[in-house]
Amino acid sequence: MSIAARPALFLSSPRLQPWTGLKFTARNLKSPAVCCQREKSSYTPPPAKYGGRHTVTLIPGDGIGPELLNHVRELFRFCCVPVDFEVVKVDSAASSEDDINNAVTAIKRNGVALKGNLETNHNLPPSHKSRNNLLRTSLDLYANVMHCQSLPGVPSRHKDIDVIIIRENTEGEYSNLEHENVPGVVESLKIITRVNSLRIAEYAFNLAREKGRRKVTAVHKANIM
Repeated sequence: MSIAARPALFLSSPRLQPWTGLKFTARNLKSPAVCCQREKSSYTPPPAKYGGRHTVTLIPGDGIGPELLNHVRELFRFCCVPVDFEVVKVDSAASSEDDINNAVTAIKRNGVALKGNLETNHNLPPSHKSRNNLLRTSLDLYANVMHCQSLPGVPSRHKDIDVIIIRENTEGEYSNLEHENVPGVVESLKIITRVNSLRIAEYAFNLAREKGRRKVTAVHKANIM
């Protein structure tokens, strides 16, 4: 794997394992009042710290974010998920970083967060820092993990998809080091280090071992290199 390229790594599996999470019956789909009578899930959650309930930081964001997370909260309520949300407002157009500092503090306190969409506003001055990038760098969220998996009963063009994509999330263009040398000329620094390139590669291989994956593919995004 070339250290010069910010890598994305794909973990593939020869066999699709069907999801065996929550199972709903016609009865408990009719009314939230009977949701606790649903069939038991095969998944056993880890013990919670506070009386059997978990506190999760919720960042609604802006744009489509609040609408999306309202549906998530309704689904959690319907399924009687033992989660209490601590809502933290983050504004992508805010000039100060107070909202980001509050969000980072809440995430560190609760250990987990659910984040809605935070729009990228291109009309803001160059000195404005992306909220998405600030969250990633403040918490050192260097690994972007996406599990692409076909779900039974959901029609799709491609069948039996089961691929995990791991992408480096803090270096390269995400370094966010840009300046205007002269009017009309902008220079962007793409910082890539050996230490962090090895870190994301080791994370991918460790995850492959943990998930029983037998193949790891290293790729790069040539259109922005």
